[in-house]
Amino acid sequence: MSGAEPSDAAGGRARRRRLAVIIGAIAVVLIAVAVVVFSLARRPGPPTAAPTTATSSASPSPTPTPRATTKPPSLPELPPGAMNILVLGSDIRGSAQQAVQSQAASGGIADERSDMIMLIHVPADRSKVYGISIMRDNWVAIPGYANAKINASLSLGGPPLVVATVESLLKTHIDHYVMTDFDGFKAIVDVLGGVTVDVTRPFTATFDTHHAFTPGPNKLDGQAALEFVRERYAFPDGDFQRVRDQQTFVRSLIVQLLSTGTVRDASSAIAIIAVAAPHLVVDQHFDPTTLAALAYALRGVDPASSVFFTLPTAGTGTSPDGQSIVVPDYRGIAEVSAALASDGLAAYAAAHHL
Repeated sequence: MSGAEPSDAAGGRARRRRLAVIIGAIAVVLIAVAVVVFSLARRPGPPTAAPTTATSSASPSPTPTPRATTKPPSLPELPPGAMNILVLGSDIRGSAQQAVQSQAASGGIADERSDMIMLIHVPADRSKVYGISIMRDNWVAIPGYANAKINASLSLGGPPLVVATVESLLKTHIDHYVMTDFDGFKAIVDVLGGVTVDVTRPFTATFDTHHAFTPGPNKLDGQAALEFVRERYAFPDGDFQRVRDQQTFVRSLIVQLLSTGTVRDASSAIAIIAVAAPHLVVDQHFDPTTLAALAYALRGVDPASSVFFTLPTAGTGTSPDGQSIVVPDYRGIAEVSAALASDGLAAYAAAHHL
């Protein structure tokens, strides 16, 4: 391993790690933007919630406000073919946006790791969404550095290096990335009125409020949701169960947003975006209009059909320098890579009963 890489004990271990379930935030933003788009497209006139400012007039009679005749803003056409979006969660205690800017300016090593790495694959037919979780302790080659845990790529080179590392691992192109510090995670869940998850493996959190998660449906507020997606020490298989719980949470969030009317109109959607936006870092090409276009393209997706799975691993082990690591299953990864290359994740999921 390169001598420039920080050890797990440096910095991050000394503070409480904040697990960032970034895909939850992205699902919120995409769906909320879609709601705004639909609201604009279906509205015959100007928004009723935004009255025209009154001006002085010599006439004592009120002047009717003319109805708008302009069409809703058009959305850009997405490039044809499948789309891959890498979503990351930083364990930074402060602002991920500031950390990225500081690292870009200094070119140094940042005091943060990516505790959540998930590749979102949207097939060319936009029929569903696939989420591929990548265990943070996978021992992989980081471009320009020696082998290391994949989550160290964030501290070494920011989101662009994480993108390069995942591209190298999966032999696939990543179109966009999104990252969050997730200090706003609890606020996002709370502004939604909570999220109900089906707990299949009950446990009691080992930190913060030590929330008890009982079998079956549990409605979680922001704090409980944070404990649900961060917990790993309560399980014999640690991070493996934590990743499964992350996937459960994301699926529940999407189902709730699309099926129960949690986001009812443009105003509530904008309120959610306002909570999430300060905690998001995106590449320069993933602008709001592209987000809106993607959200619109996914408008017909059945949330229950979304498929989430973990990139194959070959168990755990110890690195040459004594770190506890996850060993990649390169044969299994090659199968996933081939499915991504051919836009054939549907057949892969069916073959593996996902």
